[in-house]
Amino acid sequence: MPENVRVSDVRHVLVLPDRDAAEEVAQVLGERFAVDEEPRIVRDALAGEDDAEDAQWLVVLRDEEERLDPGELDAFAGEWEGWREEP
Repeated sequence: MPENVRVSDVRHVLVLPDRDAAEEVAQVLGERFAVDEEPRIVRDALAGEDDAEDAQWLVVLRDEEERLDPGELDAFAGEWEGWREEP
């Protein structure tokens, strides 16, 4: 009988102030942290705001093996005036 393998759905969400920062973070993430999967960039409109200027940009990164340190990711996002959102 095969053993059950632990499955993780760990995702890290980095919140950035603008699209340029999100795109740069997504690119540098791969270089600095050697991630296997390309991060997703998502625009998150703030409640009640229609203007694209008033949006936050999210970089979503899967970490199924839980090898990335949340504190390091938070400090990394801080380099672009962003932060890591707690789940």
